[in-house]
Amino acid sequence: MFAKRMENVLESGTVKTANLVSKLKGEGADIISFSMGEPDFHTPENIKEACMRSLANNFTYYTPSAGIPELRRAIADRCRRLNNIPCDASNVLVTPTKQAIFMTMLAMVDEGDEVILPDIAWGTFEACARLAGGKVRYAHLSVENAFRMTPEAVAEKITKRTKLLVLNSPSNPCGAVLTKGDVKGIADLAQDHGFFVLADEIYNQLVFEGEHVSISSLEGMFDRTITVDGFSKTYAMTGWRAGWAVAPKPIFKELNKLQTQSITCVTSFVQQACLEALLGPQGSVAMMKQEFKARRELVYALMKDIPSLDCPMPSGAFYMMPSYAFDMSSEDMAAYLLEEAHVAVTPGSAFGPAGEGRFRLSYAASRENIEKGMARIKDALARL
Repeated sequence: MFAKRMENVLESGTVKTANLVSKLKGEGADIISFSMGEPDFHTPENIKEACMRSLANNFTYYTPSAGIPELRRAIADRCRRLNNIPCDASNVLVTPTKQAIFMTMLAMVDEGDEVILPDIAWGTFEACARLAGGKVRYAHLSVENAFRMTPEAVAEKITKRTKLLVLNSPSNPCGAVLTKGDVKGIADLAQDHGFFVLADEIYNQLVFEGEHVSISSLEGMFDRTITVDGFSKTYAMTGWRAGWAVAPKPIFKELNKLQTQSITCVTSFVQQACLEALLGPQGSVAMMKQEFKARRELVYALMKDIPSLDCPMPSGAFYMMPSYAFDMSSEDMAAYLLEEAHVAVTPGSAFGPAGEGRFRLSYAASRENIEKGMARIKDALARL
């Protein structure tokens, strides 16, 4: 009945957990959720007002498929200013960030091509690679290297069939931030072996230690890198479904072709709100970063008081990926915490083979809920 390609795709582990949490809360359960990668802040007022003005002015029709020109220019300016990416508006495709990843896989990966992913990684990378017909090879991440994707780990997975490597820094689900040496080493490998890089930089404004280095800013890498970013995490705009891809002209052309045959364009009035996000006051960005850093330190301190959990301090994003000292699958552990502690976490198996024996905890939650939820986890694990 269904296409064979669907056999290679599982439901998103994070979305599956979020749907269950919504159902349980709807039934009246007192659930504290650490499962979804979603800021708990509201979208800033100036962004919402820009959207409402756009609607009032009847900006409700199709836009150019690649996005309104002023937004593409603003994104290019931001990428040059903050990330040293040598692009202009003609390299920018306005598109939902997850859509950008999906379209990149479809545009770049042929049947049997190999895609190198970090292990542990956000599950959408693998799903999109397999839907495109690619074969996934996992580069091992170690606790000793704070879950960074190192050039040495990448080099072990390169073959003649390697077509694309996915780079995610700061990373979901581990919060790892690659060093400049890591990025330079991977760039050298890409140029030496002729593969391309999909750089997911959606968390690049949430770096607490170290610095974010965009691989496309390095010499010789712009022409072989597709950089994706967006508004969801930086501006608390997850439900707006808007982001961008920056790519060299030949790849941009193919991505835009796919966009014209799928969503046509990002919602028109949302694009006006996105323009305001980039050009308007940026105080909310600094505030959220400061608060996420404080929450990270709170979670880490509380976790250190739970003997059965172990996790290095992440350097960015808003996730921790602790291991646990029990002979249980990550699915069973997540189910146990939901049932016994009324705390939702995402099983580590949703993030690749090496995620087993761990769970992802998102600290995009209030300090009150963090304290309450971590106390519940501590009590529930003490009963095992």
